[in-house]
Amino acid sequence: MAKKKAKVQTPVQKNQIIEMDFTDLGHDGEGIGKYEGYTLFVPGVLPRERAKVKVTKVNKNYGYGQLIEILRKSPDRVEPRCSIYKQCGGCQLQHLSYQAQLEQKRKIVKDNLERISKINDVIIHPTLGMDNPWNYRNKSQVPFEQREAGLIAGFYAKGTHDVIDMKECVIQQEKSDIMVQTVRKIASELGIPAYNEVEHRGILRHVVSRVAVNTGELMLILVTNGKDFPNKDKLIEQIVEKIPNLTSLVQNINEERTNVILGFKSITLWGRDVIYDTIGDVKFAISPRSFYQVNPEQTKVLYEKALEYAALTGNENVIDAYCGIGTISLFLAQKAKHVYGVEIVPEAIKDAWNNARINGIKNVTFEVGAAEKVIPEWAKKGINVDVVVVDPPRKGCDEALLQTIIDLKPKRMVYVSCNPSTLARDLRVLEDGGFKTIEVQPVDMFPQTNHVECVTLMSRV
Repeated sequence: MAKKKAKVQTPVQKNQIIEMDFTDLGHDGEGIGKYEGYTLFVPGVLPRERAKVKVTKVNKNYGYGQLIEILRKSPDRVEPRCSIYKQCGGCQLQHLSYQAQLEQKRKIVKDNLERISKINDVIIHPTLGMDNPWNYRNKSQVPFEQREAGLIAGFYAKGTHDVIDMKECVIQQEKSDIMVQTVRKIASELGIPAYNEVEHRGILRHVVSRVAVNTGELMLILVTNGKDFPNKDKLIEQIVEKIPNLTSLVQNINEERTNVILGFKSITLWGRDVIYDTIGDVKFAISPRSFYQVNPEQTKVLYEKALEYAALTGNENVIDAYCGIGTISLFLAQKAKHVYGVEIVPEAIKDAWNNARINGIKNVTFEVGAAEKVIPEWAKKGINVDVVVVDPPRKGCDEALLQTIIDLKPKRMVYVSCNPSTLARDLRVLEDGGFKTIEVQPVDMFPQTNHVECVTLMSRV
């Protein structure tokens, strides 16, 4: 007969009410504190606060709690601007002053480098923030839900797929709010039902809005469960009539049982297939499925820092791994001898070539494929590389790519990262392969959230 596992002894039990102090913030913006040496994570609490907490989950080494009452407030606590902030899962740090947010994001980067990569001797600059850290997002993806009174539109409640009715979002462009609410009102009046993901029926799944901040062009994408539905022509006619500055109206068809927002097929219902925006002096075409940074003001800051770290004089060959639609590549091409961009998504490379053509930039080459396979082929063709730039997704660089870069031995490397933990992991590999981390510049691309981007300069030892 199998023996019963001994119950883990912890200083707290589930549903227990305790008072405790908090010293740090977690990766999701939750407060971290210790009660008799036992770590608890509690959303809504800040460092330097004391709070009354209800324990909700107990593990062997750590647990989770629910905030009941703040007993001692942090001097950095502020009142959130958003009326549904506590319910919505979009932001995590609106209750923390903006200066404290910037300091916290630098601390996250520093802690990850010291803990994961064991790098302690690198310059980590103060986080570059925004003068106005509100209404910055140029893209919104808003789910719809059917209620008795009609359609509602908003973001999901934390940890659920329950839509919270929302009339405005304080981190989205105001034009996005107007477009979403216009569609909600028209679709509700025309009786076009929202998609029900449990029963897999209904029509309107999401409305995606894109605002080209520097050109003023607007794209609206209706994500629908099927191509045709009642009153479709009337919906198109009224949207075009009531959003006078609309540049592109697109239907994206997604008939799958999935949480993925966009399907693979898009149809332009009215206007152009793309909208155009600029970052600095470079112009970009943005299609419904294009990846384009959501904070254009800070994107310019980020890319200018990458360009500064690349230290180009006009004589260098540069490789841009994970080049996407060519945003960083075309920025670098303004100062480089030649830029070689590689990306595994064929549609992105097609957009990159198009963006090069739009800007009349000819000292670039784009190729579809895995960077760790394409780059050695370039080397075999006699292409000598001086600088490598990487801007990978949150999971970081592929191990094979890191080894490829080590074998390539460029003079400098610029690593643009949206995830400090995978950045730290990859820097350790690169340092062991003969590079030295010189400096790191955190950039606040996503104010009011726990996310932080970094630009890191590495030099070949």
